[in-house]
Amino acid sequence: MTIQTEMPPQDTSLRRLARQTIVILDFGSQYSELIARRIRETQVYSEVISYRTSAEQLRLLNPKGIILSGGPNSVYDKGAPQCDPAIWHLGIPILGVCYGMQLMVNQLGGQVVRAERGEYGKAALRIDDPTDLLTNVEDGTTMWMSHGDSCVKLPEGFEILAHTENTSCAAIAEHNTKLYGVQFHPEVVHSIGGLALIRNFVYHICDCEPTWTTAAFVEESVREVRAKVGDKRVLLALSGGVDSSTLAFLLHRAIGDKLTCVFIDQGFMRKHEPERLVKLFREQFHIPVEYVNASDRFLAAIAGVTDPEEKRRRIGHEFISTFEESSKRLGPFDYLAQGTLYPDVIESADTNVDPKTGERVAVKIKSHHNVGGLPKDLRFKLVEPLRKLFKDEVRKVGRAIGLPEEIVQRQPFPGPGLAIRIIGEVTAERLEILRDADLIVRQEINRQGLYNDVWQAFAVLLPIRSVGVMGDQRTYAYPIVLRLVTSEDGMTADWARVPYDLLELISNRIVNEVKGVNRVVYDITSKPPGTIEWE
Repeated sequence: MTIQTEMPPQDTSLRRLARQTIVILDFGSQYSELIARRIRETQVYSEVISYRTSAEQLRLLNPKGIILSGGPNSVYDKGAPQCDPAIWHLGIPILGVCYGMQLMVNQLGGQVVRAERGEYGKAALRIDDPTDLLTNVEDGTTMWMSHGDSCVKLPEGFEILAHTENTSCAAIAEHNTKLYGVQFHPEVVHSIGGLALIRNFVYHICDCEPTWTTAAFVEESVREVRAKVGDKRVLLALSGGVDSSTLAFLLHRAIGDKLTCVFIDQGFMRKHEPERLVKLFREQFHIPVEYVNASDRFLAAIAGVTDPEEKRRRIGHEFISTFEESSKRLGPFDYLAQGTLYPDVIESADTNVDPKTGERVAVKIKSHHNVGGLPKDLRFKLVEPLRKLFKDEVRKVGRAIGLPEEIVQRQPFPGPGLAIRIIGEVTAERLEILRDADLIVRQEINRQGLYNDVWQAFAVLLPIRSVGVMGDQRTYAYPIVLRLVTSEDGMTADWARVPYDLLELISNRIVNEVKGVNRVVYDITSKPPGTIEWE
């Protein structure tokens, strides 16, 4: 039996949206996902779909509004992505952001050219029309710019709403048809007045109501799961993270003992986590968990492997094999539950490939094991009630259904675990070293009360050795990299400015307590250009 799954968000063009929705046409911007999150912060549902979605498909979707994302292209480039020109005549409010605005201007008869001076970073927005889109947006507020092109001629009927020192058309509108454009990025945290602008578009221009709430989602999800599953059994791979734990709680509320959780210990978890997880779910939450210790086979599967994507591939393959064996032993099961989130779907999607040139508009940075990584002959139908949610929304759902704060606030942990925090080959010795170092990092961050102030705090083991001196003797041992970052959503991140005394304490403890380590360094790279994880 092949997998049967819910229709992914990219295919929403084939069905009418069931709720008030703002859709984002994705032109490859690194911020498309962030636009959707900002819309949802106004308690209005949003989805990211392909820029190739036709006007007729959009009409059938019947969204309350459409946003055109930014993108890396210039509208005058050969092969630049274009939307269906008929969308301008749907009668649906449209907001073009950066490239989206330039595309609107270009397709409606205006002119976009290479600017004499690009504009990147913060800029003061000078408001010419303080009504409509810019209601309650303060004159002179900071907005985040990132563009090398400018609109030098507006289409007929458009007027300028705001400008900056370098950009005469920073915000534009055709009020009669409710077409709007902004040259800046209101969705990023650096745009001080950005959320006010977004709220104006969502509430006043698109006439949406704040119906996308946590309580409504929980009620809807429980109802949908019960209707879909009926009296069948569901199998869930439990990892202990906030996603799978929230899913376990939600499914247990919906179907009770028809849910069976399997925790596969692949040997790459942090110190003491497997034992604590199983005890917590069995004894405190009263949710059945089958524990499978498969650490030896996983370590054998990646022996000698140094490429991070190959590690992921092999770990994913081994996980599927182990999981299938467990399901046959515990089964039969009709459904497989997955904690797939909306960013997994967006980032793993190949929807932004130009059908003519074959060029990608957006780049997939890392593969996600929850999306597209399952074999076609896996004998389950999928249940993925979190597929519509971002990470912060999952945390809200977790709290709403009674998940303990220690799990709700658990920092993100990669699916392959410590295997991708050991650069290069993974061995039992290196795993033990990293576990001990990582435990010290988490202990001291907790003791200083900083755990909830940083997005992630962890250790990385490098596959090199350096000379040191301990007790008047020469050492030749591994270095540990400390990685502490702050972030709102994981899409961008900055290194955490924690006290030097804390770094010194962590360093001293690791060098003195972890055998095989004689050096500790601190990673002060932001994302971008780096990523949060090293692999």
